[in-house]
Amino acid sequence: MSDFPDHNAGTATGASDTKKAKGATKQIRIALVGNPNSGKSSLFNALTGLNQKIANFPGVTVEKKSGFTTLIDSQGQHIKAEIIDLPGTYSLYPKSLDEQVPFRVLCDPDYMAAPDLVVVIADSTNLKRNLFLCSQIMDLKTPVVLALNMMDLIEVKGIKIDIERLAARLGIPIVPINARKGTGIAGLKSAMADFKFVDRPDFIDVRAFSPALIDGIRAMIDCHSDYAAFQAANNLHLIHYFQKRPEKAHQIETLVSTLDFDPFKAQASESLQRYEVITTIIKECQVGDSSKRTFSDRLDKILTHRIYGYAIFLSILFIVFQAIFSWATYPMYFIEGMFVDLSNATSALLPQGILNDLIVNGILAGLGGIVIFVPQIALLFFFIGILEDTGYMARVSFIMDKLMRKVGLNGKSVIPLIGGVACAVPSIMATRSIHGWKDRMITIMVIPLMSCSARLPVYALIISLVIPSTAILGIINLQGLVLMAMYLLGFVAALMAAWVMKKLIKGRERGYYIMEMPVYHAPRWSNIAIDIFDKVKVFLFDAGKVIIAISIILWALSSYGPTERMDAIDLKYNKLATSAAINSDSLQVARQADLLENSYAGIMGHWMEPAIRPLGYDWKIGIALLTSFAAREVFVGTMSTIYSANAESEDTQSVRAKLSAEINPQTGQKRYTAAVGISLMLFYAFAMQCMSTVAVVKRETRSWKWPLIQIAYLSVLAYISAFAAYNLLS
Repeated sequence: MSDFPDHNAGTATGASDTKKAKGATKQIRIALVGNPNSGKSSLFNALTGLNQKIANFPGVTVEKKSGFTTLIDSQGQHIKAEIIDLPGTYSLYPKSLDEQVPFRVLCDPDYMAAPDLVVVIADSTNLKRNLFLCSQIMDLKTPVVLALNMMDLIEVKGIKIDIERLAARLGIPIVPINARKGTGIAGLKSAMADFKFVDRPDFIDVRAFSPALIDGIRAMIDCHSDYAAFQAANNLHLIHYFQKRPEKAHQIETLVSTLDFDPFKAQASESLQRYEVITTIIKECQVGDSSKRTFSDRLDKILTHRIYGYAIFLSILFIVFQAIFSWATYPMYFIEGMFVDLSNATSALLPQGILNDLIVNGILAGLGGIVIFVPQIALLFFFIGILEDTGYMARVSFIMDKLMRKVGLNGKSVIPLIGGVACAVPSIMATRSIHGWKDRMITIMVIPLMSCSARLPVYALIISLVIPSTAILGIINLQGLVLMAMYLLGFVAALMAAWVMKKLIKGRERGYYIMEMPVYHAPRWSNIAIDIFDKVKVFLFDAGKVIIAISIILWALSSYGPTERMDAIDLKYNKLATSAAINSDSLQVARQADLLENSYAGIMGHWMEPAIRPLGYDWKIGIALLTSFAAREVFVGTMSTIYSANAESEDTQSVRAKLSAEINPQTGQKRYTAAVGISLMLFYAFAMQCMSTVAVVKRETRSWKWPLIQIAYLSVLAYISAFAAYNLLS
């Protein structure tokens, strides 16, 4: 058995070892590789549709997106293909953690899920840079199909590419496509189905850099190309194969040292030679001036302007948050009414008792309290999807770079920060694209300050309670303005926290900012729809499982308490029931309140109350705060369950109606005043109430030090901010 297994040996069609017996459907694994913003995600969605799944790459925490499609080869045989969307990279010399993923998949023989075929997707408007990565993969002697994307844009620029001549020059199949519009996908699928491994000549002769080194490494380990041996010498520390075989790694290190081989000079020489060959090929196969200014270039003068750029970005945010409150109103009312009707019907259908109470006041109350906010969540992801798909988000990153550097970050931090508006977990993993340990660590530490989608139900509920739904100048929704202010507050707080950490965290290397500006596009609505569907599904099912579990536990804790306390309450109200002077309805409400207060949940809430009373909270809010540390969105379900336990069984009002009717017994006024509401929103804006985020920070930093620091500083910030707001506004 060879040290570097040949993933393509013994097959005429590139079939993997996972193929089934003759006559059965073949199975192959295909990797999509390309530069950032080359259109990989669009192609991935075009190939797989909704047949996708998200996980982590083995051994790393970078998100792995894979899907399946069916190919049909020229013989009519069906092939089941797993498509793996690898993180974008410019070359096989990784500069950041996410760029290590394509390197390991393509260059590490210990990677068990190595692809049978690599589809390199290239931006045809910048062929020179994109062919660099393609040529490296070709020199690994890996089966390659080149997908030339954005062919419509080169026509606009007046560029023509001789596809047949380019394919003959490179020695690989080339398929022109437009991934966004789905043009050329059928031809690409045919090329993928009929791929063959062809023994091509090397694109450049890396053996010439150090013949003794290449020959020595190939004598030590059985690799299938000079370039694979060259990569072993250059990136030895990144290849797990050698980490597990230290004796071979030591042999190569000794050889490198003996021959006085300098990896940095070798990489520079390789790059120069590749670009010399690529330049010659482009002159032969491409006609036209690629530097011609386009509509995107002219639009960038406005959208990336040092003054107008910020104003336009704030205007877009204003429109987004106005729409989230305005457009979502009617579907939210519909869902709210649907759950009220469902609760009423369930309560009437089932006999009164524990089961009725559990389903109506436990499960339906908790679930209804979160499903109602799906329209707002979907709208948030809809607008984020448009900003990303049009190419505008890359411009936001560019214009924010100067501001980011002043607080210890860089432009690449903007994408994870804005992604934090959706969810902190994938955003923290996305920091792997940031060059520089210090920049990455600061970004990780401040991402939880960005208001994620889990906070949106909390904000929406509280804003609807304490902020009037009035229109400023007849068109500006005040509730939408407050929501926008909460999101901007998170961003400003993140910048301030980053500035402090810039002073405290000692950097080991200097970060830098490189980002490819994608061409502006009209949004691809199918991509946005798939993304919204995936995100809402995760929100509903992942959060829903937690919410239902906690709702059931809370229902039990709210319905039961110490026997002596429950018996004393029953005795008290049985005696009062004999008095004709007391209204039976009032008596029942008082009894329910007493039972809740003396339940196990009530005891927990009262135990917390002294610590949270200075913030304007009572013991019921204390219970919700406690459960919210599992996940922030649990707050709404918890409040719905708590207030359902405090109501009569036939009272199935919405959670908003119940909270709005709550009276503070000490003041006789509404419990949820503006002071309490804003204090509560500030607490949720800053507190680290997400165990998933804590787990991923620990995993990314490989230490408990950073998540513990994060929990501590965010908790202190949340408490002080909530305390100040309540006492200033009261």
